[in-house]
Amino acid sequence: MKKFAYFGLGILCLFAILICFANYKINSFSEPYLYNRTDSIPVCKTAVLLGTSKFMRNGTKNYFFYNRIKAAETLFKSGKISFLIISGDNSLSYYNEPEDMKKELVKAGVPDSVIFLDYAGFRTFDSMIRAKEIFGQSKFIVVSQQFHNERAIYIARKYGIEAYGYNAEEVSAYSGFKTKVRELFARVKVFIDVYTNKQPKFLGEKIIII
Repeated sequence: MKKFAYFGLGILCLFAILICFANYKINSFSEPYLYNRTDSIPVCKTAVLLGTSKFMRNGTKNYFFYNRIKAAETLFKSGKISFLIISGDNSLSYYNEPEDMKKELVKAGVPDSVIFLDYAGFRTFDSMIRAKEIFGQSKFIVVSQQFHNERAIYIARKYGIEAYGYNAEEVSAYSGFKTKVRELFARVKVFIDVYTNKQPKFLGEKIIII
């Protein structure tokens, strides 16, 4: 029994080290490409807004969603981008992250004509690669919260994309606790995806952004 206990403890320690390494590597790698202000971020033709649900499971507002909408609106109105790709999950008939985000952006004054929807952005990894392979963008700004942008930029740049991150306002520690915990595991998965040359779940026909 002691051998099993030591083995289990060893596995836990190894996984903890892996989590710490993944976080350090992703944070340090992405730091030079993150921006909190629009006046210093490079001009790009396109931004990729990463999707999330409009409401939490308990029916309350999801502030990750609304803060990302505000950031995308600010970025567009600053003149730093001309087009927006909204990349999110639409795997269920009643759940459509890109459409929900588009409605809010149009309501905020962003023209419908500059918004493109990626319905197959099931994961951040897919969103980054599809922005390049499907929408033809090899340089863009990622819009999400900082912890999310860090991971997205790491993925994008490892696949030859010149990506920058515009950080949406963070959500309170209490509201975002589960998301931050999931992020720890997602960062470990990034290394598996990158170093095994993972590909998106779906690709498909190319969409031209003029």
